[in-house]
Amino acid sequence: MFEQKLITGMKSFNQIIHVLLALALVVACVMVIWDFGLKAIEAWHAGNATSGFFHALGSLFILWTLSTLISAERSYLLTGRTSVRVFVEVAMISVIREMIVQPVQVISNGSETNFNPIRYGLLLAALLVCGIVYKLASDPNQGEVTTTAE
Repeated sequence: MFEQKLITGMKSFNQIIHVLLALALVVACVMVIWDFGLKAIEAWHAGNATSGFFHALGSLFILWTLSTLISAERSYLLTGRTSVRVFVEVAMISVIREMIVQPVQVISNGSETNFNPIRYGLLLAALLVCGIVYKLASDPNQGEVTTTAE
């Protein structure tokens, strides 16, 4: 009897934590949108729109990550299941963001010697691995592999 109440209490507490996590993700999205707007306006006033836009684009990749996490959290709250593909998607988005931001940082610093082709090659390899894992994690019949958090 006690164990059943404890398990019910833990499930309820877990649900509250997931609601708080969803709210935190929404707040984070609003903050990233605000940051993007500030960076874009700052770049426009500085007369450096191109470089500023690419820096602001890095913020939008963070927004893409948050959007993926919100979608996964919504799915979890509705079904109690989490897709494994979500974690692979977040990893892919992070690698893509780094691949875009790194050259922009090199150009912004004004020095071509900071570009590290080995690091960039490793990022490309990481993206390839993420793509392969993403494809392997996809079930051709249902479109996604899921795990139950119980």
